[in-house]
Amino acid sequence: MDDTKTAGPLDGVRVIDLSTVVMGPYAAQILGDLGADVIKIESPADTVRVGRYRTTPGMTPLNLNVNRNKRSVALNLKDAGEREQALKLIDTADVLITNMRPGALARLGLDYAQVAARNPRLVYAHAQGFRSDSDRAGNAAYDETVQAASGLVDIANRAIGKPVYLPTILGDKVSSLTIAYSVLAALLHRDKTGEGQQVEIPMTDTLIAFNLVEHLAGHVFEPAEGPTGFPLSMSKGHRAAPTKDGLACVIPYNPQNFRDFFAAAGRPDLAEDPRVNGEAIDNADVDALAELIDECAPALTTAEWAEVCAKHSIPMAPVLELDQAHEDAYVREGHLLDTVEHPTEGTIRTVGIPVRFSATPASIRRPAPVAGQDTEAVLAELAGR
Repeated sequence: MDDTKTAGPLDGVRVIDLSTVVMGPYAAQILGDLGADVIKIESPADTVRVGRYRTTPGMTPLNLNVNRNKRSVALNLKDAGEREQALKLIDTADVLITNMRPGALARLGLDYAQVAARNPRLVYAHAQGFRSDSDRAGNAAYDETVQAASGLVDIANRAIGKPVYLPTILGDKVSSLTIAYSVLAALLHRDKTGEGQQVEIPMTDTLIAFNLVEHLAGHVFEPAEGPTGFPLSMSKGHRAAPTKDGLACVIPYNPQNFRDFFAAAGRPDLAEDPRVNGEAIDNADVDALAELIDECAPALTTAEWAEVCAKHSIPMAPVLELDQAHEDAYVREGHLLDTVEHPTEGTIRTVGIPVRFSATPASIRRPAPVAGQDTEAVLAELAGR
């Protein structure tokens, strides 16, 4: 990692990360990966720094995964002098990302109106659980509450018969991506007009919009011409299949795919099934055909199915087991997980950057910092401006 060179398409952009947990920090890290100079203003009590660590208190797996390519400045925003230092840093910034509640921001003099009066070119990205003009504006929000409020729990309940939360912090991470692209759009506007602006990113609204792309379904029309819910992804048979030696996603998509699949499994009798000999697969047959896929898939190993499916253009992917992700050839060759030396935590694995730029490559230039480790250097830079 090179801690001096700033490379990437956002070279020259300064971002102040005044956020906690995952949503804001992950968005700021993405901008840092793209070349921005990201300064994280934090307290050592930052929630994301609570949990299991190896060497240094606060250097948790989650912190290491959302705070690389940043410099950390520890400031107590309740102290007038340190708060003024934070404001002076914000004066130098192009972007501020925060998920503090509006009331707290106003009390600290960090709401948009007060900050923009000092830095009118600033892109001020404020993320929170619910819209600021709604009756839920002040409510606490966690990924689970957002999954519930956005309809995701209903989707799961209808698909598998249990109102479970998805086992990933989807609301946080989708909102992180939304923050990142919204900030880029506002920066483009700023570069055209010279005007900064406030961008509000409510988690619940973001996930509702995300879920309804396909799940609004028949309710796209008024009056409705069918139920909500995307039939294929809510099918009971929407699952990975057991192969001879593991699990794989094998999805014959059209009648010819099914006939080739059954033939490869040594079941030519099923290739004559009328359900796979029409012009398309009927949604009403999806669950029954999924049972046949489960019945036939153990005929071959995962590697053998990969070869068959590639030959016949049948959609297929082996199931990536997280414990073995670092050994997976696709992951390894794409540098999606690399082993690096962290200055305080020793050998760690770091998640790679998935996007490739031909002219302005993104890079991992700095490992996640210990809380406050850059305070002296950053404030010295500020004093020298």
